[in-house]
Amino acid sequence: MQRSQPTGMDVLADVLTSTRIGGTVFARSELPAPWGMLFEPAPRAGLHIVARGSCWLRMRGRNEPVHLAQGDVVLLPHGAGHSLISAPNVQPLPFPKLLARCQVSQGPHGMNMSLEGKGPSTLLLCGAYRFEHDGVHPLLSLLPPLIHLRADSGVMSGPVEAVLRLLVAEYTQPGPGTVTVTARLVDVLFIHIIRGWLEHQPDGSAGWLGAVRDPQVGRALALMHEEPRRDWTVESLAAEVACSRATFARRFRELVGEPPLVYLTRLRMDLAARMLRDSEQPLAAIAERVGYASEFAFNRTFHRVRGVPPGRYREQAREALVASANAGGMVPLPAPASRMVVPPAVAQGVGRARRGLGERGRAARSAPRAE
Repeated sequence: MQRSQPTGMDVLADVLTSTRIGGTVFARSELPAPWGMLFEPAPRAGLHIVARGSCWLRMRGRNEPVHLAQGDVVLLPHGAGHSLISAPNVQPLPFPKLLARCQVSQGPHGMNMSLEGKGPSTLLLCGAYRFEHDGVHPLLSLLPPLIHLRADSGVMSGPVEAVLRLLVAEYTQPGPGTVTVTARLVDVLFIHIIRGWLEHQPDGSAGWLGAVRDPQVGRALALMHEEPRRDWTVESLAAEVACSRATFARRFRELVGEPPLVYLTRLRMDLAARMLRDSEQPLAAIAERVGYASEFAFNRTFHRVRGVPPGRYREQAREALVASANAGGMVPLPAPASRMVVPPAVAQGVGRARRGLGERGRAARSAPRAE
C-alpha cells in the first residue's frame, strides 16, 4: 500500500506546532466614537476581532483604509504597523497614550479597557501570537501582511465562525479554566484563519500557497516534515520529487526563500527545541531523533541557529515555567541571550537517525550547504 503524504495544511500545522506559537487575547476594548489607536511594528502576529460595531484599519503601504464590520477578523502575520480608527478622518493615538485615557481593569484574559463617550460603541478583542524564537519561520514569512476575513464571506460560515462564537462567549462569560480554554481557542483560530484564507486563493498564487501547492516543492516540504531525521540531501529530495537537482534547488529557494538544507536544519532545530522544552530526554536522544549521529554536531548546530547551547535553552525554558507559575501569568518562552520581546501592551499592564553515516551525511547535518 502506498503511504499517503502530508498536505500543505499538514505542513502548516507542523510549522505552528514546532515553532510553538502562543496566542493570548490581551485586550478587550469598549470604545465609543470618536477614537483611534496606533500600533507600532512589532515582532508578533496581531489579531483583531470586531465583536460589535465597526471601525477602519489603516496600514502602512496601503493608501485606502479597510472597513471592518461586526464579526470581521483581521490577522497581521508579520506585525506590521497599523491603526484602528472609528472613522477614516480620525487621527489615532499611540496605544500607550490611548490606554492612559481609558478605564483599565485586569481580567482573567488580560486587559479590559473602556473610554467614556456617547458615540456609537465598538467592542474589539485584540490579541498577539508570539513566536517561540527570534525570527519568523520561512513559510509563515511568505504570508501576506494582512489577512482580512469578512463576516459576510463564505469563509466565516464554518469553523472560523464557530471558534469565534466560543471565544467571545468564553471571554464575556468566564468560568473555571477559562484562561486555558481561551488560549487553546485563540491558537485554533489562527489555523482556521490561515486555512480559510488559503482555500479562497486562486491556483498559481505565489508565496506560502505557491510553495505548498507547487508539485515538487510542496512534496519536498511534506517529505521533510514527515521524516525530518532522514539523511536528506538536495539530490535525494530532487529524486523523490522527480526533478533535476539544479531545477529543484532553484525552485525551492524561489518559493520558500531559503535553500532546502537550510530549511531542513531550521525544521530540525525547531523540533529539537520543542523536545527540550517538553521532555526530559537526554541530548543524545534528541540529537538522534532529529537526524544527528553526533551529539557534538547537534550541539554546535543548535547553538549556531538558536544562539544558546541546547542545555542552556532547556534551563531557560524551565526558568520561564517557574516564573510563570509564581506570577500566575503568561509563560515567557525562552529566546537567545536577552532578546526576549514582550508586546508593549502587555508590558504596560496589560527523519530517523541512521547509524554509521558517512562523512558526507555528517557534514550535511552540521553545516548544510546553501544551494
